[in-house]
Amino acid sequence: MNPWLHEVWLALVAEFADITDASQLTRVFVRLLMAAILGGILGFEREHKGKAAGVRTHMLVSMGAALFVLVPQMAGADEAAISRVVQGVVAGIGFLGAGTILKGSGQDTHHVKGLTTAAGLWMTAAIGVAAGMGREATALLSTFLALLVLAVMPLIVQRFESPEDDPDKP
Repeated sequence: MNPWLHEVWLALVAEFADITDASQLTRVFVRLLMAAILGGILGFEREHKGKAAGVRTHMLVSMGAALFVLVPQMAGADEAAISRVVQGVVAGIGFLGAGTILKGSGQDTHHVKGLTTAAGLWMTAAIGVAAGMGREATALLSTFLALLVLAVMPLIVQRFESPEDDPDKP
């Protein structure tokens, strides 16, 4: 083989050598898949209710958060460095969530839309961080509880709400 091509080949092999064995490949795959599935579950619930941030958005947020903590962890970063990464994820998701919040204008200035979507994306990122750090059971439990809040709480609130509490309802 040409020495130049051989050098290129070795450089390519080195570039793709971040996953060194089957156990590490499995770990990365399971964590990212878990983040995608759990984010997708929350996204499905939101999309089913007609909200703008649906399955794909929640899956990407969850996987992105998982990847942000997984890569430094694989590179051997210490706890302080990973803590700073998590802080960055939380702040970044805050900006993403802020873009989903709309305040009414004109006479309807007391009506705010998108807060639950923003909070859901924030929760989805936290679930992704948990999955990325190898805390799959915590991520699964958190998803279940978030689903309860999103799906069951509106039914409970509706049950106890009187018709005169909502001026839009007859």
